Amino acid sequence: MDIRAAIAAERRELADLLDALTPEQWDAPSLCTGWRVREVAAHMSMGFRYAFPRVVAELVRARGLHRMTDRLARKDAAALPPAALAAALRDHAHHPWTPPVGGFAAALGHDVVHGLDIAVPLGLDRRVPEDRLRVLLDGLTPRGMKFFGVDLEGVALHADDLDWSYGTGDPLHGSAQDLLLVAFGRKLPPGRLRGAPRARFAAA
Repeated sequence: MDIRAAIAAERRELADLLDALTPEQWDAPSLCTGWRVREVAAHMSMGFRYAFPRVVAELVRARGLHRMTDRLARKDAAALPPAALAAALRDHAHHPWTPPVGGFAAALGHDVVHGLDIAVPLGLDRRVPEDRLRVLLDGLTPRGMKFFGVDLEGVALHADDLDWSYGTGDPLHGSAQDLLLVAFGRKLPPGRLRGAPRARFAAA
């Protein structure tokens, strides 16, 4: 698969999704703890809107990566209107930004997961194409999940809609994209997962 083409398609599709949201949906909670939809959208385009020297300066000022991303997401969500946040994704569909590690596969994961952070709690039927999901599911590693604070000890992920599984232990069933969210540390709304361990990965 051409990952860069997949990234561009994902960003354009998410821009269309954002353009269709109501004002109430923009202010609804996302799967990212403490962020509304608008903070997630602002965060998604941060890499396009800030030059590297500015990012370094903001990182030093915030004294930590997570504090920096939270600060900028909140600041930009307050300053930029929804139309501008959607346009930032569409206008930068082919931008070569990647996270500090992981290359273009990680950039695809960034867009896919944050898109689902928005779509899932809003109840939107966002279905990520299988080829994009395969890249991300096949790239899961214990080190990556540790970064997101995920503990899958004694749990085996089993996708209902793809021939894919990960880990050993008590089976946790769900759609492939919902299990991807679990692997990225998200807590899901009730009813999306099945199996004995489901309570560990459900939102309160």
